[in-house]
Amino acid sequence: MSEETYFKFSNKVLLVPMIAVLLIWTVFWVEIRFQINLNQYGIFPRSLKGLRGVLFSPFIHGSIEHLYNNTIPIAILTASLVYFYRSISLKVLFWGVLLSGLLTWIIGRPSYHIGASGVIYVLASFIFFKGIFTKHYRLVALSLMVVFIYGSLLWFIFPLKDDISWEGHLSGFITGLFLALFLKAKIPTTKKYAWELENYNEEEDEFLRHFDEDGNFIENKNEVEKSENPAFKITYHFKENRTKDKPN
Repeated sequence: MSEETYFKFSNKVLLVPMIAVLLIWTVFWVEIRFQINLNQYGIFPRSLKGLRGVLFSPFIHGSIEHLYNNTIPIAILTASLVYFYRSISLKVLFWGVLLSGLLTWIIGRPSYHIGASGVIYVLASFIFFKGIFTKHYRLVALSLMVVFIYGSLLWFIFPLKDDISWEGHLSGFITGLFLALFLKAKIPTTKKYAWELENYNEEEDEFLRHFDEDGNFIENKNEVEKSENPAFKITYHFKENRTKDKPN
């Protein structure tokens, strides 16, 4: 697959992030509109009833600030995932939600864990590690951008604040690394120039043949070679005309 085919914009790049953002905002609007609290549908660790939060918790947020802080990262990282890894983007989202939720259910404190933060850590971790593993220059550049923009997120996988689900963040980070290791993605083939090929021969390089032994560039090398080694020779003979002009 060429880079022109791989890095190609599609409607999914906008559609998937829009659907994700619309869902989390719709759920929060329903809570405000009907004065209900859906926190009990979050992940409650080591409780059979709390397992339903594995699927529902990413759509539930405790406050407008919590929702706003998750909206921009989820939109940017989801769009990046779909654009650069569209062949496995849905697998990353599905397994990311499922595995990070289950891991949170296993290691979390006995409290309701809600919010899309775990999914954000899945996406950030996956995009970073996958780009490094592929060694493709564009995907590595994307990894560095993720570090530059969201590198500070790394601190929140540790128990710094009691009101933050660091277990969900840690679970998302581990899940993203796991998916980057085991999910295979189609990577574009990088265009190679003639001198990068194994069977490259400098003597057959058309560009290098434009240089002479002293390193001087000759624009029309082929014409010079033809003039020095012509296929046939034309010899001109000069004969002096010794006949004197006769008067009229």
